[in-house]
Amino acid sequence: MTTSRRGLVAATAALLAPPAVPRAAPAATLRAGSQKGGLQSLFEASGVARDLPYRIDWSEFSAAQPLLEALNADAIDIGSMGDLNFFSVYANGAPIKAIGATRSDGASQNIVVRGDGPIRSVADLRGRRVAAARGGWTHYSLFRILEAHGISPEEVKIAWLLPAEAALAFRSGAIDAWSVWEPFTSLEVLQFGARVLADARGLTPSASFLATSETALRDKRPLLADFVARNRRGWAWAGGNLREYAKVTARLTRQPEAVVERAYTVNDTRAVPLDDALLREFQEAVDRSATYGIVSRRFDVRQAIDTSLTPPTQG
Repeated sequence: MTTSRRGLVAATAALLAPPAVPRAAPAATLRAGSQKGGLQSLFEASGVARDLPYRIDWSEFSAAQPLLEALNADAIDIGSMGDLNFFSVYANGAPIKAIGATRSDGASQNIVVRGDGPIRSVADLRGRRVAAARGGWTHYSLFRILEAHGISPEEVKIAWLLPAEAALAFRSGAIDAWSVWEPFTSLEVLQFGARVLADARGLTPSASFLATSETALRDKRPLLADFVARNRRGWAWAGGNLREYAKVTARLTRQPEAVVERAYTVNDTRAVPLDDALLREFQEAVDRSATYGIVSRRFDVRQAIDTSLTPPTQG
């Protein structure tokens, strides 16, 4: 058998050519929503975002409501928000699930008044103008604090305002008190002389969720499980490094470092398991919230929560 010169050259070239390198597949991506100074700050400050086997595309949101809207619209895969904000949206039919939780001290949800003002007790709020954000922590904690002191919500004049609007109204004297949460409380106390009138210790779960869409839970479960684990490690780091964490967040949010550090100290946030005890607290909060008109209906909170990505104990 003879071989043509052209065929011999082609065969030799094929033998000498370097092996073909397969083109790398695009890296898996998790689209994460972060409220300003929230998840992204934690992941970067703690170092848990290093050596990721996938890419995180961060989007920043001004508050929980637009973040939840993005989650409902499948514009992001995961984000963090207060428990009652989540339950309010879930109750209206959003295809979302909570897959992880953190807990803060109830002192992080409170009612503030001006330090030099005449209001000295919760009873003094009768007939006064009190601001709160509708449908979340401050709505629920305001009603619970009033209830604990024997006051009906109808006995106060509630102005439903978002934090930016409420801050201006509070400082100008247009409202008498503000149902608010950290870090807004620390900003008012340290920068504007406000005083904490009462807080929600023992009255609310004071929890936040990592929540995802049902689509992402189906298609990106391994990435979500890794993200939940990194979030847990991030909060473990933050608990022992509050000052360093506050420095990073203060730089990102352009807030005074002392304000952020005070807020983090009051919050005392830590990752917690989605265990039966916590689920019972959520159920009580949802049942009360339905009575208060914060959520549109009663439901079994277990339907809204997927516990499979959170270990029964936190290590």
